[in-house]
Amino acid sequence: MRVEQLDLNLLLALEILLEEQNITRSAERLHLSQSATSSILARLRSYFEDDLLVQVGRQMQPTPYALELEAPVKQILGIVRASITSKRQNNPELSQRHFRIIASDYITQVVICPLLAKINQLAPAVTFEFLTPFSHGAELLAKGGADFFISPEARMIDTYPHEFLLEDELVCIGDPAFYPGQDAITEDAFFATGHVSVGFERISRFSFEDWFKENLGHERKIDIISNDFNTLCLSLIGTPRLAMIPAKFAEQQLSRLPLKQFDIPFTPPKLLEYAAWHPTLDGDPMHRWLRELIFSSLRSAQS
Repeated sequence: MRVEQLDLNLLLALEILLEEQNITRSAERLHLSQSATSSILARLRSYFEDDLLVQVGRQMQPTPYALELEAPVKQILGIVRASITSKRQNNPELSQRHFRIIASDYITQVVICPLLAKINQLAPAVTFEFLTPFSHGAELLAKGGADFFISPEARMIDTYPHEFLLEDELVCIGDPAFYPGQDAITEDAFFATGHVSVGFERISRFSFEDWFKENLGHERKIDIISNDFNTLCLSLIGTPRLAMIPAKFAEQQLSRLPLKQFDIPFTPPKLLEYAAWHPTLDGDPMHRWLRELIFSSLRSAQS
């Protein structure tokens, strides 16, 4: 292999091909035709002397060697991107930056969406992609494939630059049709009733599940595991099941769904959310601009 034969455009194409594992989607992101993208894959296969992506049924899967290449390729491109962007002026009005944010629909709905109108005024060409933490874990951030990883404290990457985002309370909600005249749920009923929970990063337990056993001596009876809070809420309707969700999210959901918040005879732990990002993005002007916008808006809302 001769390094001179491998340019940055090929590395960028390899990064996208390994992320998408699909010629059509890769071509769309590269703004190339499918035939041109297939030709690039052929060049990469020739250079690395490996198939890189192989057809298995209707899907393409990376070879073991391709998986070995994925992390260093992202690291190289991350360094190049950081070096280039650090020399550019911070000009949101002209920026065409595409931000990829790994966050729950709770954070997207409560924190990010209220800012989109303001961002559109300040930086009209900036675009976003929201990735669920159930399908995209912290490893995507480590590979340089995302700009932010927003998660509860228990899932935070404390070895990366990070900042406290917000504190929220956990509240109990359910369908009031099954609890006529009730404003509260007893502890016995709470643990006897089935619950709906959210699982993140392929983990089917929300981060506070252990708290119930350690502090109350019981485990919740989980009937349904969802990968987002919106589906969790919809799963409660028409059933006696209960759920614990962030209070800020509950405020929005209870105003439009036939659900009710119930008092419970114990105080659950606070939900602490943090935002983390790759070290190569710490000095990126547009990344810093978005960070400051998010955190300043939260500080203003809390004051």
